[in-house]
Amino acid sequence: MGNISPTKVICQDTRSRAESAKGANRDYRAGMGTIQYGNGEEIHIEDRALAHLKVVIATKLRRNESFTLSWRHPDGEPAGRSTIWLHPSIPLRFTFEAPEAPQLNPTWIQNLMHSASSTGGISLVDEVLDVPQGV
Repeated sequence: MGNISPTKVICQDTRSRAESAKGANRDYRAGMGTIQYGNGEEIHIEDRALAHLKVVIATKLRRNESFTLSWRHPDGEPAGRSTIWLHPSIPLRFTFEAPEAPQLNPTWIQNLMHSASSTGGISLVDEVLDVPQGV
């Protein structure tokens, strides 16, 4: 896997929005999770984003579907984007820093599933929070 460095980081800006939205899982502590892919390459992703990706990836793999996962390189890395091929036969492990699972956002999962079903595969898109008016 020459194109994936051992420590890629995907950090969607979900922590500040989740903490500021009333009713969003207030006890959740954001941390950095990891996808260990193939021969042990690690891709670091913020725990909340990873929890949502895990649902989508597990659903697709359970259906025996192959697809891609793409993301933009985070600040502090050379500009660009990366893509990996996900297939049911390639070993995959999700590890979370936070001991408690976050409350999942069904809208974000739907957006990721829609992306996963496209010809471009899953693109890690930002979470959109439905915050009631006046909050």
